[in-house]
Amino acid sequence: MRIYVPGDSAAKAVGADDVVRAILAEAARRGIEIEIVRNGTRGMIWLEPLVEIDRGAGREAFGPVTPADVPALLDGTLPGHGRVEDIAFFARQTRLTFARCGVIDPLSLADYQAHGGLAGLRRAIGMTGAGIVAEVTASGLRGRGGAGFPTGIKWKTVAEAKADRKYIVCNADEGDSGTFADRMIMEGDPFSLIEGMAIAGLGVGATKGYVYLRSEYPDAIRVMAHAVEIARSAGVLGADVLGSGRAFDMEIRKGAGAYVCGEETSLLNSLEGKRGIVRAKPPLPALEGFLGKPTVVNNVISLATVPVIFERGALAYADLGVGRSRGTVTLQIAGNVRQGGLFETAFGMSLGEVVNGIAGGTASGRPVKAVQVGGPLGAYMPVSKFDTPLGYEEFDRQGGLIGHAGLVVFDDTADMLRMARFAMEFCAIESCGKCTPCRIGAVRGVETIDRIAQGDGAAIPVLTDLCETMRDGSLCALGGFTPFPVMSALTHFPDDFSTLREAAE
Repeated sequence: MRIYVPGDSAAKAVGADDVVRAILAEAARRGIEIEIVRNGTRGMIWLEPLVEIDRGAGREAFGPVTPADVPALLDGTLPGHGRVEDIAFFARQTRLTFARCGVIDPLSLADYQAHGGLAGLRRAIGMTGAGIVAEVTASGLRGRGGAGFPTGIKWKTVAEAKADRKYIVCNADEGDSGTFADRMIMEGDPFSLIEGMAIAGLGVGATKGYVYLRSEYPDAIRVMAHAVEIARSAGVLGADVLGSGRAFDMEIRKGAGAYVCGEETSLLNSLEGKRGIVRAKPPLPALEGFLGKPTVVNNVISLATVPVIFERGALAYADLGVGRSRGTVTLQIAGNVRQGGLFETAFGMSLGEVVNGIAGGTASGRPVKAVQVGGPLGAYMPVSKFDTPLGYEEFDRQGGLIGHAGLVVFDDTADMLRMARFAMEFCAIESCGKCTPCRIGAVRGVETIDRIAQGDGAAIPVLTDLCETMRDGSLCALGGFTPFPVMSALTHFPDDFSTLREAAE
C-alpha cells in the first residue's frame, strides 16, 4: 500500500510530519507493509495534512488527518473525500504549470519523466535559439512575478545582445504576503523549474543560471538543491545537456531576507554579494544584468511554465486566457476564506467567482468587504468591482493589478484606514533607502494617516498628493506601488477615513 503525505511546508506546519510518524508506528504495530511518499501539496490548504492512499484502485483523499485518525485511516473506516480529482475545488482547475505538483515524488526524476517531464526540453534541444524565443513569444507568456512583461521580448533582448557570457536568474524571493505559488512548486515539482531554466539558457545562449531563493524557505532550498544535484548527475544539467552538445548548469543561492530583493536589480546586487539596493534603469538587466552581462531575470512560475509550453505547443497555451493575458494564472487564495489554497485557471474568471464560487466566501461567515489582489502593494478591490475579469489590462482599467496573483480576502470588520497605514509602514520598513520618494514618502505617509485617524480631514489631500509623488518618483515598485493599497482604501472606503473626524467634530 502506498501512502502519500505532503512534505510541503504548509502541510508540515499543520502536522504532516506527526501524521507520518503515527502511520509508520501503526503500520509497524500491525505488521503492514507500506510505502510513504512525501509528495508536494495539491494546493487545498484547508484540507492539509491531505493524506492519499493508493490501494491499487486510484488515490483516495483524506484530510485534514491527525495522528489520532491513523488507526481508522489504515482500517479503511475514516471518512474521506474520494479521488482528489473529483473534489470540486480541484476539478474546476486547468492545471498546466502545477499539473505534477502533489502527484509525483518531487525528487524522483523517473516519476517526473513518467508524467511528461523533460518532453519540453527534448523538443527545445531540436530548435535554434531564435526558434525557442519565438515559441515563447507566440505563447503570450508574461512575467508572473508581478510586472506582466512579455517573456518572449525579454528573452529576445538577451538573445540578441553581444557578450561573452549571459545568465539566467530565477527570482525566487517570494516575499509578498498571501503568496506561496513559488514555494509550492519548488517543493512539489522542482524539476519543472530546472527544465524551464535550461530551456531559457538554450534559447538566449546562457550557460549558467542561478535561483535566488529566500532564506525563509528552508524546505524549498533543500529540495531545489537536491534536485539540481540529481539533474546534474542525470545529464539534464552540465556541459552536455541531454546529449545535445550544449551546456547549461545552475546553482541555488540563498537570499538574506530583504523584501526589496524581490525587485530584480536589488536581487542582482545581492547575488553579486553587494547590499540589496535598487539600481536605476537604464541599463536594463537584459543588457547589463548579473556581473554586467546580459541577464534574463524571470520569476519561478514564469520559468516553471516554459516546459509545458514546449510540451504542448505555444498555440495550445495561447488559446487559453482573455485579451492580452494568455494561458493560466496561478491564484493564491488566502485571508478570511473558507477554502484557501492554490487555484490554477485560465485568465478571465471574474474576481467575484474566485472569492465566492471557488473560495466559498469568508471563513467568518460575514460579508466580504475587500480583496487585496497582488500582494501588499496591490489595490483593495471592493465588492462593486467583483465583475472584473482576471487579466492584466482588465485589472489595470479598474485601478488594480494582478501582481503575483495573490488574493487576501477581508470581511466587513476590516478597518481600511489601518490597512492603508500598514501599507505605508511596510514600505517604510522595507525601503532600501535609495530614492527619496520611497524612503521619506513612506514615513510621511504613516504620519499623515495618523493625522487623519485623529480627525484631521485636511490631511487627506496631503496623503493624495504624497501618493502621486511616490507613484511617479520612486525608482522601483516598492515605493511606486504602495499608493495602490493606500489610495484604493481611501477611494473605495471613505467612511473608514472619516469616522474619527466626524466624532471629533
